[in-house]
Amino acid sequence: MKFRGFLSVLSSLTFLISCRTIPNHMEVERKAMREKIQAEPPGDYFIGRRYYKPEFHFWGYVRKPGQPWNSAQLVVLNEKRVLAPDREHLNIGSDNNFEYKLRGYFSGDKVYELVSNRVLPEFVLEGYELISTHPAPIFPSQFRGRAAGQSQIERPE
Repeated sequence: MKFRGFLSVLSSLTFLISCRTIPNHMEVERKAMREKIQAEPPGDYFIGRRYYKPEFHFWGYVRKPGQPWNSAQLVVLNEKRVLAPDREHLNIGSDNNFEYKLRGYFSGDKVYELVSNRVLPEFVLEGYELISTHPAPIFPSQFRGRAAGQSQIERPE
């Protein structure tokens, strides 16, 4: 009986040692995202990720094509020419974490965002195209699988 128990434990250990580590799902997504970003054609456009926080007046993060998310800038949108997608559809914040191809430019002006006590660049929106409603995670809380606190402002990784 003791010999059977020993064999059972030994076979279990052998099995565990022979198993390969399964890649982390998030790491696979992150790698695919990096490859997708590197494949973005250069051009006169930007990539934006909506980052909605109820009390705040910023829009989200904007980066140049081909640049990683950690180079993105948190911006306030100037909507004099074109309304932000959620405002156009009269559903504020409904596009949180959506990814867009943005047409527009940085005005060079800075806007004081009262709630975060930050001075942020102004992005003049001239048009947009929805890229994804479920893009790969870019915020640390998304990798840890928890929601960020309402007052916490995250930076993309």
